[in-house]
Amino acid sequence: MEKVLVIDPEKCTGCRICEQVCSVWHEKVVNPYRARIKIIKWEMEGKVLPMVCRQCDDAPCLEVCPMDAISKENETGIIFINYDKCIGCRMCVSICPFGAMSYDFVDNKVMKCDLCDGDPQCVRFCDAQAIRFEDKATANEKTRRKAAKQVMDAVN
Repeated sequence: MEKVLVIDPEKCTGCRICEQVCSVWHEKVVNPYRARIKIIKWEMEGKVLPMVCRQCDDAPCLEVCPMDAISKENETGIIFINYDKCIGCRMCVSICPFGAMSYDFVDNKVMKCDLCDGDPQCVRFCDAQAIRFEDKATANEKTRRKAAKQVMDAVN
């Protein structure tokens, strides 16, 4: 069953715990620049948004990789990077439409969310419950319903 991270920007407080937990889990260091989730802040509007890989169905990162270092696990839908094949060209970082991939200049490698092998640490430690781990079909249905409600509210 495919599962995805679902972000509720209305609940996110911008505390950045998710970035810290992610960097510790993956890199064994507290450094938000080395996290696979990034908090984007719009100071003037007072808005924050966690950005994370959406595990796209038609992932452009997978298609653009010249070394076939990016693959999708069929059962879970998780997109992985094979670091033995990756040459660090960063084409995947450039093509990601969501800005969810980054480059770690410390270890010279591309980084993206791998859902912590099915147990996303950002979800476990988000006190505001702004990040959830849900079945992809359920998440897509909720997104469609929310969008429809916004259209109806705008029309009425």
